[in-house]
Amino acid sequence: MPIRIIVSWNTMISGYSKWWQYYEALKLTSIMHGSNIKLNETTFLTTLSVCAHSWSVCEGEELHCLVLKSGFERFELVGSALLYLYASSIDIEGAKQVFDELHSENELLWSLMLVGYVQCNLMSEALDVFNKMPSRDVMVWTTLISGYARSEDGNEWALELFRRMSGSGGMEPNEFTLDCVIRACGRLGSLREGRIAQGLLIKYGFEFDQLIASALIEFYCDCEAIDEAKRVYDWMGKPGLNASNSLIGGLIFMGRIVDAEFIFGRLVEKNPVSYNLMIKGYAMSGQAEESEKLFNRMMERTIVSLNTVISVYSRNGEIDKALKLFEETKGERNPVTWNSIMSGELLHAHVIKTPFESNAYVGTFLVDMFSKCGSISNAQKSFSSISSPNVAAWTALINGYAHHGLGSKAILLFEEMLKQGAVPNGATFVGILSACGRAGLVDEGMKFFHLMQKCYGVTPTLEHYACVVYLLGRSGHLQEAEEFIKAMPIEADGVVWGALLSACRFWTKMELIGSVAEKIFNLDPKAVSAHFILSNMHLILGK
Repeated sequence: MPIRIIVSWNTMISGYSKWWQYYEALKLTSIMHGSNIKLNETTFLTTLSVCAHSWSVCEGEELHCLVLKSGFERFELVGSALLYLYASSIDIEGAKQVFDELHSENELLWSLMLVGYVQCNLMSEALDVFNKMPSRDVMVWTTLISGYARSEDGNEWALELFRRMSGSGGMEPNEFTLDCVIRACGRLGSLREGRIAQGLLIKYGFEFDQLIASALIEFYCDCEAIDEAKRVYDWMGKPGLNASNSLIGGLIFMGRIVDAEFIFGRLVEKNPVSYNLMIKGYAMSGQAEESEKLFNRMMERTIVSLNTVISVYSRNGEIDKALKLFEETKGERNPVTWNSIMSGELLHAHVIKTPFESNAYVGTFLVDMFSKCGSISNAQKSFSSISSPNVAAWTALINGYAHHGLGSKAILLFEEMLKQGAVPNGATFVGILSACGRAGLVDEGMKFFHLMQKCYGVTPTLEHYACVVYLLGRSGHLQEAEEFIKAMPIEADGVVWGALLSACRFWTKMELIGSVAEKIFNLDPKAVSAHFILSNMHLILGK
């Protein structure tokens, strides 16, 4: 097009937005603004919607500034879009600021503010907004009821609100309202209230809704009325997978493994949840072999199924199998994984009674486990029990000392490792450099860094360089750290620059923070930690 008018720009931005190409929409808005085309109300509405749907909060805040400069902040539609952006990104302070500035009785703005408070689980503030609203429709009631139903100890309030809604002059609940109420009844174990809600859903024609049926099954399972849950399931005709999983879970909880197995076997479609429930069910009923068979049949293993089977192996004393599976969870481990492999200190007691602890592989695992669980003394004992520690075992304990800030002990252990003839690798040097960094042992750390390639042929990686920057920076040698980065033979990444930025924040060196943050933004404009540090430093300085 030789000439592009604002309508053309807006049409293109809207087109990208409708096809979920949010990056292209934002990029085009940036080009439009850079071309000195004045953004109008339509541009702001579309682009703010894009920011909300793509969780582009930083870009949304930039647009907010432009809205203020352009004088559109009093336009209710633009205000609604801004409020929706902040509410959906759970920035409740931003949402409240926009809401207070508009001083409007617009029902949409009140509803958006209510949604924002509910999403942030600020239920007293949500109730205050609800009570002040000029009018309330079924979605407003449902929003508040669902918020209380999800919040801790809020189920009684959810039911009380439902009673108020039912008595507020012909206000009819929808399927979402009833879903929230039925689930709240289940959590409270209120069989009578749940049956009343079931009567209402039949009255309003929602009895065949899959979502509602699943909620009903869960409700009866929670109330331990498992036969009624099964009646609802059979009544559905073609129950969905969620409903089937709910009933399987309820049957397993009640110890009816044969009935659960029957329903599981009839499922045409099964998902990881279905498998996880049955694996757990078999384990709970003492059928460890069936648990293992079903686990081996899974096409898609999740961390939940891995945790369950690790726990089964641990409790059955099959430690080698448990450890093998534990290794598969690298990068996914959560507290349940650690609890499953440990099964209390019971696992360690069992290991001590067997020849396993002297095995380097098992011993290394125990060192790593106890270090991360905060028990460095047990980590040391486990290391001492290894008959022939390999480099991984030495490295595990060095990392443990580093994690606990015991730099001097880490150095002594490293020196002992060299005396025993073990050759350190890249991971070992990451551990010893981290230990020196945490303990502020600058000279020792720099000595190890220079020895790394010269004596042991280990080429430094970005992880090693980041450790050195952290070592120098946290000890107050910020200038040396910056010069070290500039002299690096490979280009520094966000982690390396982030280590320096963190040190600048520690020493409140504003003259360096700006330039370091700029380096990080050039690598990743959305680097959250850098934005956070920069923002806090300006706040400290009253800017």
